[in-house]
Amino acid sequence: MSRRARAGVAIRRVFGYSGDAMKPIYLDYNATTPVDPRVAAAMWPFVAEHFGNSSSAHAFGKKAKEAVEQARAQTAELLGCQASEIVFTSGGSESNNTAIKGVAFTLRARGNHLITSQVEHPAVLRPIAFLEANGFRVTRLSVDRFGKVAPEHVRQAITSATILITIMHANNEIGTIEPIEAIGRIAREKGVLFHTDAAQSAGKISTRTDALNADLLTIAGHKLYAPKGVGVLYVRRGVSFEPLIHGAGHESGRRAGTESVPLVVALGAACALAAKELESRGSYMMRLRDRLHEGLKAIFGGKLHLNGHPTERLPNTLNVSFEGRAGGQVLDALGNVAASTGSACHAGCAELSPVLKAIGVTEPIGMGAVRFSLGKETTAGEIDRVIEQCKSRLRVSA
Repeated sequence: MSRRARAGVAIRRVFGYSGDAMKPIYLDYNATTPVDPRVAAAMWPFVAEHFGNSSSAHAFGKKAKEAVEQARAQTAELLGCQASEIVFTSGGSESNNTAIKGVAFTLRARGNHLITSQVEHPAVLRPIAFLEANGFRVTRLSVDRFGKVAPEHVRQAITSATILITIMHANNEIGTIEPIEAIGRIAREKGVLFHTDAAQSAGKISTRTDALNADLLTIAGHKLYAPKGVGVLYVRRGVSFEPLIHGAGHESGRRAGTESVPLVVALGAACALAAKELESRGSYMMRLRDRLHEGLKAIFGGKLHLNGHPTERLPNTLNVSFEGRAGGQVLDALGNVAASTGSACHAGCAELSPVLKAIGVTEPIGMGAVRFSLGKETTAGEIDRVIEQCKSRLRVSA
């Protein structure tokens, strides 16, 4: 059985469907990805057999240590950096918190000003808000109608007290890719540390740190076909920060806690596969993404609105608003299609996504937003089924 077939079987088992017409269609890869079978195979020996602590000096520990260091090298290869610059964490949120809080508390004597954008993930915005409540000053940059930060606005926001700039590489909701290279150049020119959250971009587009001019960069394993619970913080050589987690000297003193060897091995394997397959994955997903977009436009015409940049966005992400409908109603009508809406429910009331608000989408349009995010296991047949279901189940009014 092929890898794609095995992934399909796993998804069908979760949903409990049988028969082609009722097979669930998973188009929520920006939320999480299934574990690649090759990643699971690499990980399993360190679950079932090689249980040693990688900090132990005996043979059991050395076996684990070798596996961790191999994974570190594999991750570094994807990012185009040195293995010593890789710090393993529990995921994207920890990596973001470590970068932001760690730099802020380390450099507080030099300055207390932080720069970010209005469209960051909560794993960036909430640590920033925490620091703001504790005496730091924050500039939250606006974005244009496509969700892009203007590098010149970053330059203008920098002051003598600025110690960190954190701008995401690609937006998790609308897929827009930020001009990170230019922002990184400005930060380096001004002597300000620059962090980018690459949780959504790693494994989809190039995330080489030398090209991005990043001092710190975040990866989340479950966004690129590794398990949940593991991530990476890239830390450029020479950059110091206060650890978020104190304890023994794991990860060269940068993150205390015994490494989860199975998860670290899995992430390394996923990064190795991503490095090898990056171009083919991207072109494949982009073809299917555009196929879906064109099919929906043919049905809904001017009542379908693209949210995000038309070209400079992730190859797998299509965020569209169905005018006159609520996103939840669209997904309810489709039934077996797993995707995300552009609103969040709080205390029974739907609220427009802050990202859509930031790019100027009105509430009547934004409440009809649906994010379809494709993966390397998505098939053309699944895309055609979604288009057909939209056509048959969502009546288009004149």
